[in-house]
Amino acid sequence: MKILGIDSSGMAASVAVLADDVLAAEFTVNNKKTHSQTLLPMLDQAVKMSGIALEELDGIAVASGPGSFTGLRIGASTAKGLGLALDKPLVAVPTLEGLAYQLAEAEGLICPVMDARRDQVYTAVYRMEEGRLTKVLEQQAIDIWELLGYLNQYSDQIHFLGDGVPVYQDAIRQGLKGSYDFAPAHRLRQSAAAIATLGAVYFQEGRIEKASEFRPVYLRPSQAERERAERLHED
Repeated sequence: MKILGIDSSGMAASVAVLADDVLAAEFTVNNKKTHSQTLLPMLDQAVKMSGIALEELDGIAVASGPGSFTGLRIGASTAKGLGLALDKPLVAVPTLEGLAYQLAEAEGLICPVMDARRDQVYTAVYRMEEGRLTKVLEQQAIDIWELLGYLNQYSDQIHFLGDGVPVYQDAIRQGLKGSYDFAPAHRLRQSAAAIATLGAVYFQEGRIEKASEFRPVYLRPSQAERERAERLHED
């Protein structure tokens, strides 16, 4: 099975090619350039270096959200465009599941946190059971202190990762009573390799959709939509 993975849901943009459970290529960039500048050139290079033509792909796995509104739209449009042009199915992999899967060997609870601004994070809580990622807390946008209050009911080791860690690590240290750790730099941010690997699992389970039907999951209105609602409320 050959799967192309795409993740542009956060600050890092990432593309990977997985072929029969072997990571053939991965290209990840985390700099000040926009995803609209980097994603397509990265995709082109990753595919060329993998030696696998786009036509050979069985499917395209894409981080489906939550995350950056602009980043998700760029990733979605890229995946949908490829899927339509190549007549390949898409596999929607929730961004937080892709993040958590990077710590698939960890014991205890896995808690990805993405900065959603205004002291909120996009988060969920998972644990690995018999080799499968299982949900303990559904993905949601939540106040960081509310999340920490929820986590304090568990005695498990809690593993944090995601771009929310550098933003909220002081709050985590202050508010969490139990034991915890932070993922190292190479596992802290989004990775298309994880999206492709988990996407292959979901593909085999039949969790695919037509490219034309794919929609990102934002979890909450965009800043522009919130500001418009506030103006209407004031009027």
